[in-house]
Amino acid sequence: MPDALLLARFQFAFTVSFHFIFPSFTIGLASYLMVLEALWLRTGEGVYANLFRYWVKVFAVVFGMGVVSGIVMSYQFGTNWSVFSDKTGPVIGPLMAYEVLTAFFLEAGFLGVMLFGINKVGPRLHFLATCMVGLGTLISAFWILSANSWMQTPAGYQIGANGQFLPGPSWWAIIFNPSFPYRLVHTVIASYLTTAFVVGGVGAWHLLKDRTNLGARKMFSMAMWMAAIVAPIQILAGDQQGLNTLEYQPAKVMAMEGHYQSHPHGAPLILFGIPDSAKKRVDYAIEIPKASSLILKHDPDGPLAGLDTVPEDRQPPVGVVFWAFRIMVGLGFSMLGLGLWSLLARHRKRLYEWVWLHRAAIVMGPSGFVAVIAGWVTTEAGRQPYTVYGLLRTAQSSAPLHAPAVAASLLAFVVVYCAVFGAGVFYILKLMAKPPQPHETADPSGGTPVRAAGITPAPAIEGSASP
Repeated sequence: MPDALLLARFQFAFTVSFHFIFPSFTIGLASYLMVLEALWLRTGEGVYANLFRYWVKVFAVVFGMGVVSGIVMSYQFGTNWSVFSDKTGPVIGPLMAYEVLTAFFLEAGFLGVMLFGINKVGPRLHFLATCMVGLGTLISAFWILSANSWMQTPAGYQIGANGQFLPGPSWWAIIFNPSFPYRLVHTVIASYLTTAFVVGGVGAWHLLKDRTNLGARKMFSMAMWMAAIVAPIQILAGDQQGLNTLEYQPAKVMAMEGHYQSHPHGAPLILFGIPDSAKKRVDYAIEIPKASSLILKHDPDGPLAGLDTVPEDRQPPVGVVFWAFRIMVGLGFSMLGLGLWSLLARHRKRLYEWVWLHRAAIVMGPSGFVAVIAGWVTTEAGRQPYTVYGLLRTAQSSAPLHAPAVAASLLAFVVVYCAVFGAGVFYILKLMAKPPQPHETADPSGGTPVRAAGITPAPAIEGSASP
């Protein structure tokens, strides 16, 4: 049986992977709901209100699963990783508390109005609730990423007499640690792209069945605009984060690039290959000479150090980091390709007729989830063998538990997660399988709602504008 440390790492990786896909969707979906409601209030077109009602049901389910999976994950800090919690608690604890006090309370305070109040409060008050929920998701990302970024690039701390990390004279140095701004931008944009491709995939699915469905046309058009505009921005943001990582976590970049050996006169960009850590080389490598130095140093002859400059016991697992990074980057460029394809279709006025574009959008629908998980694996596995980079090793962070106890809890998590969240995902897919339909909407002029609870619905309002 694997030792307790390895099992604890598997358990945290499993639970955080499940959890991460839900916030990455809710962050983007909350902002999308804000846009839909704003467009409805501005234009009065019923199609936007109908799409809001369509996606707010999905948001409610995803938000609930995200909260549940996040609570379960946080308990592991006190069980499997109690030593880590003790050492870093004075720094990490307040950041996590700020997330609850500022973001979670804000979301909880307005979520009920957003989900159930569209026919019970004025449209503008309801829009305020939607904005507050969207803002709450962004604030939550701010604090969580600040805490995680501090673990990647610790700053503003001092070591206490008992070995704890204590806050220094300024919390600003802790919160806005060197990698935080880059990681916040990269992660939030990734959430927007994740949502865009889910929305685009659902819209494409219904367009294949009925090209005249106004809601499907509108959501597909909006999603493809996001893909075409935001995917290039994400690639640039990722490049900036890579340069920041090279400065503060060079071993991670060496593993991402597969550079076992140093290259004093320009390093190649290895596109594909099979890393062999035992022989310190990448077998069957397909590479572009000096391209890695051009990207990372902006100089084709710029020197790049390799893992031969890092002691063996401080090197991350190259194979995992190498392939996770390529999955993330490959999907990023695939998103860009689909966005450019949609621009061509739009230019030729065939956005709703090109069947292969719609099929490609369906295939790319879950790509955002895969990309964010691959990015997370790159980030976290590349930080190894540390929990707090360069200061606290993973082996020194785990609780003194026996392997059978951790294995039993891991098995329980796998069974329960697959059953509960599997049912949740099935229900979400069932909601998405239904095409968006026009139905009753509130009056966007700011008057009273068309109907109140318990009163017979008013006649349906169908949007008339073309997408």
